[in-house]
Amino acid sequence: MKNALMTGFPGFLSKNIIKELRQQKAYTTIYVLVLPSQLKKAEEVIAEIYADGLDDQRIVVIEGDITLPNAVLDGHILEELKHKIDYVWHLAAIYDLAVPKDIAWKVNVQGTKLFNELVLQLPKLKRYMYFSTAYVAGRREGKLLETELVKPNDFKNHYEETKYEAEVLVDKLKKQIPLTIIRPGIVRGHSKTGETIKFDGPYFFINMINKLKGLPFLPYLGKSSSFINVVPSDYITKASIYSCFDKEAEGLTIHLTDPKPYPVEEVYRAFVKELTGKYPKGRLPLGLAKVSVSILPIRKFLQVEKETLDYLTWNSSFDTTNAEKVLSKGNITCPDFIESVPAMICFYNKHKDDSNYHIHIK
Repeated sequence: MKNALMTGFPGFLSKNIIKELRQQKAYTTIYVLVLPSQLKKAEEVIAEIYADGLDDQRIVVIEGDITLPNAVLDGHILEELKHKIDYVWHLAAIYDLAVPKDIAWKVNVQGTKLFNELVLQLPKLKRYMYFSTAYVAGRREGKLLETELVKPNDFKNHYEETKYEAEVLVDKLKKQIPLTIIRPGIVRGHSKTGETIKFDGPYFFINMINKLKGLPFLPYLGKSSSFINVVPSDYITKASIYSCFDKEAEGLTIHLTDPKPYPVEEVYRAFVKELTGKYPKGRLPLGLAKVSVSILPIRKFLQVEKETLDYLTWNSSFDTTNAEKVLSKGNITCPDFIESVPAMICFYNKHKDDSNYHIHIK
């Protein structure tokens, strides 16, 4: 009888991880830590999950907030967790590239510091699964190793900076508790169904193409030799669960990135072709594109965060030695990005007019 505690619910990744954990009959009970403002949404997502008919596994909602000591849990709830929790999944974070520094710091850094203190109180802990990001590398370029946690000279945004600082806090616990740090690439929807719950990350480029597809042609944005590392949610789900229960993954930092990423221009070309039926032609200088999306009405119309363009010219690659060593035993590999673009665009076209899927552009 194993039980888990998870933060970040009812987010997309946490929902999918719970769905898969239930299929694998991994836990008897999963306690989900939910912000008061998210309780109604959490109940809706749990009802969706329970449609699997697996009534021998429970999901228990605990109201709490990682930015406060002991997540403001009642004393009796904290005692129950101390007696029952074997595994902890910490996914709660602010993922928005345009997030202000104070908000990102409060949730991503201070929240992780306080949540770590709660985790250290769990005597039965078998694994602490912490979700970082491959982009803790900031503006460092070249080959980025799983075994490195090096502070870069600069970050592209406050999201990267605060996730780096948070990972430093978790990394220090490796000698105290059994933990695995997961560093995903840019997460997209399911590789086969295209399902996602918000259009961010690579979807900002899809938004822009969709808004401009009535033009006679669409140009490339600048000239880039960079690669973009985008991974589907189903890969993250299966790979992180396998890592959680693999003894060899204990104490490791694992890049859940695409070991065979595509050049930015090839991905952009595939998006344009799938959305418009034509290939891009000509080039818009990247400087002009950046100036354009720095103007609020333009980026609101295009539904693009200006920070997105920083990734077009970032030259780096992610080492996946640890990931391949662990995941090869479970025959878990990252699906091909270009092959799943049609499913991605099909889902997008079905939901592009639903404002619930779009990020508020500031």
